[in-house]
Amino acid sequence: MMHQQRSAARLSSFSDTSDAEDIVRLLAPRLAYFAGVARTEHVTRAAQEMQVPQSTLSRALVRFEEDLGVELFARRGRTLALTPAGRTFLASVERALAEIERAAEEVRADADPAAGKVAFGFLHTMGAETVPGLIHAFRADHPRVRFSLVQNYGEAMLERLRAGELDLCLTSPVPDAPDLVARRLDEQKLRLVVPADHRLASRRRVRLAEAADETFVTLEPGYGMRRITDDLCREAGFKPRIAFEGEEAETLRGLVAAGLGVALLPPPAVPRPGVVELTVTAPRAVREIGVAWLAGHVDTPPVAAFKKFLLSRRGRLLPD
Repeated sequence: MMHQQRSAARLSSFSDTSDAEDIVRLLAPRLAYFAGVARTEHVTRAAQEMQVPQSTLSRALVRFEEDLGVELFARRGRTLALTPAGRTFLASVERALAEIERAAEEVRADADPAAGKVAFGFLHTMGAETVPGLIHAFRADHPRVRFSLVQNYGEAMLERLRAGELDLCLTSPVPDAPDLVARRLDEQKLRLVVPADHRLASRRRVRLAEAADETFVTLEPGYGMRRITDDLCREAGFKPRIAFEGEEAETLRGLVAAGLGVALLPPPAVPRPGVVELTVTAPRAVREIGVAWLAGHVDTPPVAAFKKFLLSRRGRLLPD
């Protein structure tokens, strides 16, 4: 009777707890004890299996029931039997412990120096040639390291980096933010892409100012290439007239081939018919490519190895 009164008192304070995290913090350390005793229905045997003092286990069970406010075991001498509430609770506890074990195995596997995982983000324009080449070269010395690959535009990747969804990302422009670490790796020349029948198509080189009266097709605001395009046009003395905005460089090339405008773009992985790509002589039309990661974040061994590899490619990141 006294035990029931204590349980009721504990349950009253327990139910007054407004923060669910307090409940988890209170109960979680004792779940394995409860499951071990429930499996053996004997405190002494459970204590021996779990290699804890019997007195520690007994006290933990009593306190567990008091904290929960429910009797989980019926005492029968030296043995215990689950109450109906205990059986109901055990099913959920076993699922929870199995999920914790699965999660622990997963994170250990991801941190394995030889076969762990790297969550790596990169720009769409680097997906056809640059990134496959990098991973192929890296896996020559780390053949079992796994990759989770994410293609996106720069700002979206930085958001995922901050959210802990990415370990590293290749992006442009190279970010400058107090919560990130970024290193410049290479630069990529940009070209003015014009239709094959365009008035400038017979040229090999062009000053960007010569396209001041043209209609442009560009990536959407928020993309690094859009910012670079706007900045270069401003430096050339004009604001581009934009007819179409897209999300992917090769789509823009298709629009150029259809005669719908001109575009500033990095070189394609494969030449596109219907367009001519002109070297821009002025202003200097390049974009910097860098690698970024979250400041203060502790790398797993595979992430540290891939980061070191990327930094070793400074000045030769991009294919010739």
